Amino acid sequence: MDIQLKKGLLEVCVLKALYGADSYGYKIINDLSPHVELSESTLYPILKRLEASGCLTSYSEEHNGRLRKYYRITPAGKTRIGEFLDDWAQIKKIYSFIAEVQDDKE
Repeated sequence: MDIQLKKGLLEVCVLKALYGADSYGYKIINDLSPHVELSESTLYPILKRLEASGCLTSYSEEHNGRLRKYYRITPAGKTRIGEFLDDWAQIKKIYSFIAEVQDDKE
C-alpha cells in the first residue's frame, strides 16, 4: 500500500479510536488491533502530528503512581473524520475504475 495513503488512513483510524472517549497510547493500539496493525513506533508520531494540526489535545493524569498521557479529539479532529468520509465516496469511484483492469484480465 502506498505509504502516504496508509499514513492518512491510520491518522483517521486513530481519530476514530478517540471519538467516543479520551484514551492513551496502549489502549488506542489495543482498540485498533482488530481492525488495523499499529505499533507504538507508528502510533506516537501520528499522535504528535494530529496534535500539531489541532485534531487532538493531550493531558496527563496520575495512574498507579505514574503519569499517563491521554489524548482527546477536538472539533477539528471530528471535522477531519467527516471530510474523510466525504472523500471516501470519490475514492470508491476511483477504485472501481482501476479495478476494471482486474476484470479485463479474467
